[in-house]
Amino acid sequence: MTLKISQAHIDAIFEQSRLEYPDEACGVILGSLGKDHAFRLKPMINAAHSPTFYEFDPKDLLSLYREIDDNDEEIVVIYHSHTETEAYPSRTDIAYAGEPGAHYVLVSTREEIAPATEFRSYRIIDGVVTEEEVSISE
Repeated sequence: MTLKISQAHIDAIFEQSRLEYPDEACGVILGSLGKDHAFRLKPMINAAHSPTFYEFDPKDLLSLYREIDDNDEEIVVIYHSHTETEAYPSRTDIAYAGEPGAHYVLVSTREEIAPATEFRSYRIIDGVVTEEEVSISE
């Protein structure tokens, strides 16, 4: 599989990650049902307010699911940042990966790579992590 994503969405994810540092940033990118085309970025609040863990607020998540049902959309990308480690899913990330059709995007904001950036995408299905190619559009 390949994640197709716009440069604007990548830039927005990094901007949110920098703004929310030292906490992990998180959010989703939505697309039309069954199209696997991500077009609407929706930043979410990290209810854990943690530099090592993220979780969506249950009320925000319920609201998100109602919104995507109303708009015939689906979650195409679930993203979050790692503040001190590489952009690779942690054991916790893998355990909580509950959307088998989603692309799981991780970015790293760790200081060793600044100002460089690390942006990677994975499929996580039944605990199996597979890195995938990223195709960037304008």
